[in-house]
Amino acid sequence: MGIIGQAVVLFAVTNIDDIVILALFFARGAGRPHLVRDIAVGQYLGFAGILAVAVAAAFGARLLPGAVLPWLGLLPLALGLRAGWQVWRSRHDEDGGDGGGGVEWAGVLGLAAVTFANGGDNIGVYVPVFAAAGAAGMSGYVVVFLLLVAVWVALGRFFATRPVVARALSRWGHVLLPVVLVGLGLLILSGGF
Repeated sequence: MGIIGQAVVLFAVTNIDDIVILALFFARGAGRPHLVRDIAVGQYLGFAGILAVAVAAAFGARLLPGAVLPWLGLLPLALGLRAGWQVWRSRHDEDGGDGGGGVEWAGVLGLAAVTFANGGDNIGVYVPVFAAAGAAGMSGYVVVFLLLVAVWVALGRFFATRPVVARALSRWGHVLLPVVLVGLGLLILSGGF
């Protein structure tokens, strides 16, 4: 799989929860003027903050000796194991452990803050991938990610009008994330990135 495919998959699995949050913001903000624009701007601001932190940390990680870089795979591996543990612990929760049911409309800066705060795990995954990919590969990831933010906003709007789909994502999206993070961590550890 080329860098574009890897970037698409990485973005999708690390941002499944964002689709649910975006759908909730669209549903809660229904009828507000300029809602799509405000949500898109808020999402881009928050995600730009995530990327800025991840890129800066990846450049710092590039200063490490090459033999150390695969060990950065321990971070997504640990995040995946932690997420899996949380899924296992919340397996009896009726809402699927989402916890996003209380999302209210908070404006552009509020959405940006929610996006950034929700992206801590994304940063932990992106740093080792970006560091292993080098400057050119990192640029490719960033461009694909920024294009996909618009797709995510459109999907969030779409899902806001399809409650069955939004409930399914809320219920099962958290199960996919640990599996992919563990796989990604193992791939980086093996030097496959």
